[in-house]
Amino acid sequence: MTWEAYCAAWARLHGGFDPRAASAVVRGWVRVAYRMGSWLGARRVAPSAVTTAGLVLCWCVPLVAALGRAPAALGAALVLLAALADGLDGAVAVVSGRASRLGYVYDSVADRLGEVAWLLAFWLVGAPGWLVVAAGTVSWLQEYARARATAAGMAELGVVTVAERPTRVLVAIFGLLAAAVVPIATTVAAAVWLGLGLVGLAQLGVAIRRALAA
Repeated sequence: MTWEAYCAAWARLHGGFDPRAASAVVRGWVRVAYRMGSWLGARRVAPSAVTTAGLVLCWCVPLVAALGRAPAALGAALVLLAALADGLDGAVAVVSGRASRLGYVYDSVADRLGEVAWLLAFWLVGAPGWLVVAAGTVSWLQEYARARATAAGMAELGVVTVAERPTRVLVAIFGLLAAAVVPIATTVAAAVWLGLGLVGLAQLGVAIRRALAA
């Protein structure tokens, strides 16, 4: 699949948004995903296999974190690899013509389960349980509200908050990295996750009201 055809297919799956009109960072990431996805697709790697690999990497994070604060830095690298896999499964699906509604659902569920693993790692390294549970609950509520609003007819594209998945990825990475030298780092990271999640939930609520009230 050519780059132009990939952009057209990508746009159809993302509410008509053309990645070539995105910021340099987003455009660069989409192009990298296209190249790597093309390489994997040419070797007949299934999109679901990439999703599963990312989920396995996510659940390796708490296993590493259970070894102590110092090894938690390795967990940060695993989060980064898992995030990469999360971006590649969609690219493989597009370039191989294997995008499906079932795959979309599986990818979404895998994302939520992966985030549970990262928050579990926070707790294992020292973050309070109540704070970890609160952060996870807010994230799940945001994604649930988005899914229900989309089912009600709201276009998913454009509902961008300060607490989207890329933000959660960064919080997990830096939280686990810092935990190796600052004991309170995962507590701060969980608090940041929760704080941004509350703001993001409010932003999403406003967007849903505007979109569906008409």
